[in-house]
Amino acid sequence: MLNEDPATDSIADGPALKGLEGMILPFILLGFALYFWDSAILLPIKYLTVFFHELSHALASILTGGEVVHIEINSNQGGLAVTRGGWRFIVLSAGYLGSLLWGSVILLAAAKTRHDQHITAGLGMLLLLVTAIWVRNLEGVVICALTGFGLLGIAAYSTEKVCDQFLKFLGLTSCFYVLFDIKSDLIDRSISISDAYRISEMLHMPDWLVGIVWLVIAGIITWKVLSWSLEE
Repeated sequence: MLNEDPATDSIADGPALKGLEGMILPFILLGFALYFWDSAILLPIKYLTVFFHELSHALASILTGGEVVHIEINSNQGGLAVTRGGWRFIVLSAGYLGSLLWGSVILLAAAKTRHDQHITAGLGMLLLLVTAIWVRNLEGVVICALTGFGLLGIAAYSTEKVCDQFLKFLGLTSCFYVLFDIKSDLIDRSISISDAYRISEMLHMPDWLVGIVWLVIAGIITWKVLSWSLEE
């Protein structure tokens, strides 16, 4: 049950932190996250980003006339969206850029609204719904179910301010995770099964060039979203 008692909210929660003041703790947590990037404590955040990546492929397929066969989320932070039909270029492009948009929307929603508990609960229900419909590997079911119920627990048993700071941290981390992921997978090394490699084959371009284009686009989006989130 969400904490919506006005009296409790005014005493224990206080007004939402807006602008730069509301981003100080999320930025500090982001710094710790980047420093301890290989720590197991960050796995739920990484799994969420992988989930957004694969869900973006799936939604792009549906929106361009295709269908989703199934989604896999793996404990090694890998994932797979098996789709049929749709506009292949859009479906392939939707992974990294789509997960970046998820992080951006989460960050802006936390920065600009007072519905953080509902947003956190909504994310939890989204994970559980997608798991029930499309996730078919056992690892993926366990990971998504635990993460989904964890988000519902945060929404139900914490305050609006806690959810606000958590969502901002999640949005920031998701955005930066995508940037590092693009650089690692598409520029530092060439992976024949990567989205960029497949797009490069379609366009007859080097996959590292596709990676650089995506990195520039992702960097611009991240910068603009950070600027908007810091505005009062």
